[in-house]
Amino acid sequence: MKTSIVGFPRVGKLRELKFVTEKYFRDEVSEQELKEEGRKLREEHWTLQKESGLDYIPSNEFSYYDGVLDAAVLFNIIPNRYQELRLSEQDTYFAMARGYQGDHGDVKALAMKKWFNTNYHYMVPEIEDSTQIRLAGTKPLEEYKQAKDLGIETKPVLVGPFTLLKLAHYLGEKKAKDFRDDLAASYVELLGELADLGAELVQLDEPCLVKDITKEDLTLFLQLYSTILEKKGSLKILLQTYFGDIRDCYQEIVGLDFDAIGLDFIEGKKTLELLRNYGFPKDKVLFAGVINGKNIWRNSYEKSLHILKDLESKGIQTVVSSSCSLLHVPFTLENETKWDRSITEHFSFAKEKLSELADLKKLTESADYEKEESYQKNVALFAKDRQAEDPAVQARVAAIKESDFTRLPAFDDREKVQKERFQLPLLPTTTIGSFPQTADVKAERTKKKKGEITEEEYNTFMKDKIAECVKMQEDIGIDVLVHGEFERNDMVEYFGENMSGFLFSEKAWVQSYGTRCVKPPIIWGDVSRKNPITVTWSSYAAGLTDHPMKGMLTGPVTILNWSFPREDISIKESTYQIGLAIRDEVLDLEKNGISIIQVDEAALREKLPLRKEDWYTDYLDWAIKAFRLVHSGVKPETQIHTHMCYSEFTDIIRAIDDMDADVITFEASRSNLEILDSLQENRFQTEVGPGVYDIHSPRVPSEEEIYAALEKMLAKVEKTKLWVNPDCGLKTRGNKEVKPSLENMVKAAKRMREAIQ
Repeated sequence: MKTSIVGFPRVGKLRELKFVTEKYFRDEVSEQELKEEGRKLREEHWTLQKESGLDYIPSNEFSYYDGVLDAAVLFNIIPNRYQELRLSEQDTYFAMARGYQGDHGDVKALAMKKWFNTNYHYMVPEIEDSTQIRLAGTKPLEEYKQAKDLGIETKPVLVGPFTLLKLAHYLGEKKAKDFRDDLAASYVELLGELADLGAELVQLDEPCLVKDITKEDLTLFLQLYSTILEKKGSLKILLQTYFGDIRDCYQEIVGLDFDAIGLDFIEGKKTLELLRNYGFPKDKVLFAGVINGKNIWRNSYEKSLHILKDLESKGIQTVVSSSCSLLHVPFTLENETKWDRSITEHFSFAKEKLSELADLKKLTESADYEKEESYQKNVALFAKDRQAEDPAVQARVAAIKESDFTRLPAFDDREKVQKERFQLPLLPTTTIGSFPQTADVKAERTKKKKGEITEEEYNTFMKDKIAECVKMQEDIGIDVLVHGEFERNDMVEYFGENMSGFLFSEKAWVQSYGTRCVKPPIIWGDVSRKNPITVTWSSYAAGLTDHPMKGMLTGPVTILNWSFPREDISIKESTYQIGLAIRDEVLDLEKNGISIIQVDEAALREKLPLRKEDWYTDYLDWAIKAFRLVHSGVKPETQIHTHMCYSEFTDIIRAIDDMDADVITFEASRSNLEILDSLQENRFQTEVGPGVYDIHSPRVPSEEEIYAALEKMLAKVEKTKLWVNPDCGLKTRGNKEVKPSLENMVKAAKRMREAIQ
């Protein structure tokens, strides 16, 4: 059997792409220097894959910001407001990704949403009625040719036309079907040019096929591909799916003239069942995704070979592949120098997964693979006791009662009590929690890690930063304050460091969006809180002001979803363990006088099954309960906030209301406040703060812009239930943007307050 991967991490072994791109944003390097770094990274990644023995090496999955954005630009899906800036091609691209504010104009960025059920974010293409879809770029051709000049044959990877149209946002009267023919013709043109360069196999990614497919969807897909496949000539086409199975359209898909089809055997619950029930054509190649592209645990060769040998026995031509792109895991374990071998032997990052593919290839070719050394070592590894269990934690989870998920009294009664207690004005202003992690903050944290300063010196510095932050908020006129979270490296890692059961890497970075990389903790064993985590900092900040001070916590579902979870127990059980730890923290904050507590669930939707029939039974039932477990023990006068961002929430709005928080803040600015209609339609009871401006862009919103957003909000949300806040934390921004943005936010809120009194 041959081997393949769907895609590879693009930011580099040590985040080289992130750093050079951010230098470009600061005008410290030229466009040529940016592109030279990109060229070097692609060459290094292709060489690494070739040396590993990988048979099908992907190209064009590299991106300076996002692959979906690349596809939009490639086919001229560029809204007029960006074209009117008259910037260079590269800067137009970045304006779409980040927004632009300068001599050429002032525009917001495209909306950004979660990539299916991952923590990666994609830019949402916008298609206007005037959009003329055509082949407008050469990126896939240039990257294929670059690899070929190195003597490396690659399979160019493209976002498929069906997925591109399904993910797009349509601004006018026209819909996907109105752009179908032009897009299909553009793909035909591009595939022809790739064939002329010598490409043998092209991968078209169609992950939207694993979602609920309607008859209209299937018709659109079939019409697109009837054109593309009819004109593919000698070029071979791999239809690649991932993040689930294609149960709604399997028979139709395998009946089309694809040369190969990629199926996910990790998250595809019904993939094996589909193959058994309906078979697989003998004239096609199956790219079997048995290597988990989303988690970092070693592959079980026993389980993978059971699948691969079963496919082989059915006469199916098979290629061993990753389940999805390796974009979602860190680059290599080689950067981790502090872990003992007894730990690292259980893990496999992107580079190590290439070795696993090479092992599986050899084992499938062996006359008796069970006698092979690599197989025996792998089986022995899975038989080891990792000493990950804590009986006390397990007993506490087992003792959870149904009443532990219910907060009393009911929301309406609590709301009255809280309004009387806090005496906040209409449209109270607040922020989501974090303030800029400036260079001095990061430097001080590094000094502490290296032992260059004492714990006392570090704490004094952090208290000074908190005091500055509190005073700035008071000066601006914000109503409910935060302490700024300067002591925190990351909203998940910080909490994990104060709990048992977590491991932390040195350089296991994963791209979240654009240049934003995160270093997810690893849940190694049973989880419990070691000691109070935030109480000291929140109490100190509260003592500096007469304003209400929010305690800031990360919720159990988000901690689970933004970590690499265990595979030996259910994610439900892990989440309940974390929930009990955060519950302890909530109650300690309350005991210490913190009466407003925000428990962020930014990633609530992240592991939501992609098919609606599985939403509640497989996820929402227990995920919502995990959040309620956290706050059910607090007093009626304690106000519980939560926050969610960069996902589609409109279709689960009732479940979100059922979280029974007192206030919820949403990311809404990039999605043109679309969530407001859903809040109104579902009679959302929770007080709500849709974000009034986008913090992931460096532009400063004007007072008028925020005032206009508030007008839209008040048309759909009762004035007594509306809060005013940015759409996310301010950690990644600079002070030069944060202060004027918040000043404009407060001015707009006060002005609106006067208008509606």
